[in-house]
Amino acid sequence: MADWMSKLPEAARAYIAGRRVDEVECVTGDIAGVARGKAMPAAKFAHQAHYYLPNSIFLQTITGEWADNPFDAFTEPDMIMVPDFTTATAAPWTADVTLQVIHDAVNQDGTPVACSPRNVLRRIVKLYNDQGWTPVVAPEMEFFLTARNIDPNMPVEPPMGRSGRRAAGKQAYSLSAIDEYGKVIDDIYDFAEAQGLEIDGILQEGGAGQIELNLAHGDPVRLADDVFFFKRLIREAALRHDCFATFMAKPIGGEPGSAMHIHTSVVDSKTGKNIFADKKGSETEAFYHFIAGMQHHLSGAVAVLAPYVNSYRRYVPDFAAPINLEWGRDNRTTGLRIPISSPAGRRVENRLPGMDVNPYLGIAATLACGYLGLMEKKEPRPEFKASAYIDGDDIPTTMGDGLDRLEDDKALWDVLGDEFCKVYDSVKRNEYKEFLQVISPWEREHLLLNV
Repeated sequence: MADWMSKLPEAARAYIAGRRVDEVECVTGDIAGVARGKAMPAAKFAHQAHYYLPNSIFLQTITGEWADNPFDAFTEPDMIMVPDFTTATAAPWTADVTLQVIHDAVNQDGTPVACSPRNVLRRIVKLYNDQGWTPVVAPEMEFFLTARNIDPNMPVEPPMGRSGRRAAGKQAYSLSAIDEYGKVIDDIYDFAEAQGLEIDGILQEGGAGQIELNLAHGDPVRLADDVFFFKRLIREAALRHDCFATFMAKPIGGEPGSAMHIHTSVVDSKTGKNIFADKKGSETEAFYHFIAGMQHHLSGAVAVLAPYVNSYRRYVPDFAAPINLEWGRDNRTTGLRIPISSPAGRRVENRLPGMDVNPYLGIAATLACGYLGLMEKKEPRPEFKASAYIDGDDIPTTMGDGLDRLEDDKALWDVLGDEFCKVYDSVKRNEYKEFLQVISPWEREHLLLNV
């Protein structure tokens, strides 16, 4: 036990503060980003180096069904789950002293499981490292607090604020609006502090009950871990105050959707200098190649960045979401935005991912497109300097179209990994087929007696 405890990060040791750890949750993110794994007494965890889970957890759809295995019979062999102690963190909402530890999925021959989202991201990062580069990312998380919704047939409503009124929309950056659910925000801060997670800022977004939480820039795998943990802690904070937190891309009709914008820069691993800026601070060829890679390959990556049928409801003109792959400096209507920054902080903001994206896969797909651009050395389209809410065919409009475009982009498919892409395609086509069998209220209202 003592040896295990010595491996814990400082925040986890501070949370324990001499108390006895009761339970350890051994978790990994599946294709959807849902935490899968086992919980066990801490005493048992202390005496085992790993545990096992069936590889079928990566074939489970968001509805709980099982997709077809694209490789062999559905025999569900075990994977070895190995703890990454650098991720050990508190679960401060539990009644006892509980820690969470992210585990890596490894095959029985010791190789990484190729369809594990965390392994996919690690492999993409290694592609950069092999070129002498270190990618740096900063995700932005948008989500809604909503009233409890226990009947899926009923529309989602904004939460009740401390004033006794429902949260109002069109109040972006209003401090009074965010104070309406200040107790939830307080718990988010407290949980994050207990877990050692850094928050760069919290603000009110444009939707009713919509919040944006910014994270400081850093290592892609660590930031994906942070988003993975944040989703769970935010849900737990909301439940404490009789409301839900949702990361759906478009939970409320007529309101903006929720995105996970991803800011990316690349530094030289030896010098630590941003390769998007030269010695004079000017934009480099690598900067333009990176943008070109995004423009050439994000169309195929949308299947990963917009993983559900609901995801495509975000891509609506004038609703603060991109509808094409134009790029522009300080232009929030473009899919690719170049924020105001110093040369050292020059970066590209990918505004396509929805907040429903698996954070490991969203970051991996973004980095994959940029990597291909750096390798292919193509030039981007000219900067777009007007409103980019114009027609275009850059972005697929349905989940089926998105999956087809991913399959057609052989370069992106190869970088993400053939095994992963085949599993992902199988899971998502199963979900799409299941959705198409559901008849919506709109169809019953307008078609039942009129056509």
